[in-house]
Amino acid sequence: MAHKSGFVNIIGNPNVGKSSLLNALIGQKLAIINHKAQTTRHRIFGIYNTDDYQIVFSDTPGVIKPAYKMQENMMTFVHEALKDADVFLFMAELGDRKFKDQNILEKLRNTEVPVMVAINKIDLGDQEDLDEDMEFWSESLPGAKRIFPISVKESFNVDSLFGAIKGEIPEGPEWFPKDQLTDKDERFVVSEIIREKILTHYQQEIPYSVQVEVESFKEEETIIRIRALIFVARDTQKSIIIGKGGVAIKRVGTEARKDMERFFGKKIFLETFVKVDKDWRNDGRKLKKYGY
Repeated sequence: MAHKSGFVNIIGNPNVGKSSLLNALIGQKLAIINHKAQTTRHRIFGIYNTDDYQIVFSDTPGVIKPAYKMQENMMTFVHEALKDADVFLFMAELGDRKFKDQNILEKLRNTEVPVMVAINKIDLGDQEDLDEDMEFWSESLPGAKRIFPISVKESFNVDSLFGAIKGEIPEGPEWFPKDQLTDKDERFVVSEIIREKILTHYQQEIPYSVQVEVESFKEEETIIRIRALIFVARDTQKSIIIGKGGVAIKRVGTEARKDMERFFGKKIFLETFVKVDKDWRNDGRKLKKYGY
């Protein structure tokens, strides 16, 4: 059998389950998942490898109307994903029939690249809801190869979707080493694990005001020593992140360390420090430094 390889770019509104699907397709938790919108800020490659296949799944930020420069830069990742796919996977959730950028939808209507549609979270509705969604997306994306009702949470129909995607992957070379899971480095993985815990434990604007920078990552034979900086936009946010007596930040650090130990397969020594950087979300130089 000839080797097949290709790029599958996942596009959709915020909070429809793109990151959860990416993790399910590659068989490992790579992208952070959370019930809050705008969890994904970057374009993240998750690489599925077998002897005969290399499929590079690309998770992208949910499509929004940007409110500040960081969000503008986030949307550039989505537009980049419209340029280099072998398969587009458009993802919606049951009952959500609005898309925030009609220009992107128009590009998907007119592309010659195969388009698949996945309607996620079907476990939260009934057959009538699903029938209406199927009809709506059939009319909105008439060129789509197939529309798959799925539930990533319940592992329903994900294998069928994956099989259809594999059927569209062309013959091609290995673009990455076969043992590589993602295009991101260890520091990025660490920063995303910490940011996921912040998304989980803090409310309102705080998770969206946070940027995590890994200042040092030193791998030894039996342990990895990590020093991470958590930047927030205001002094009051710093106080909330730390919590009374440091209890809140300790919880974040403990949970993050356990996830890192599972991911890297080594003992982790993690130090976290919280600092204020008032305008990082609108500072082009700092956004570039953080990978936006």
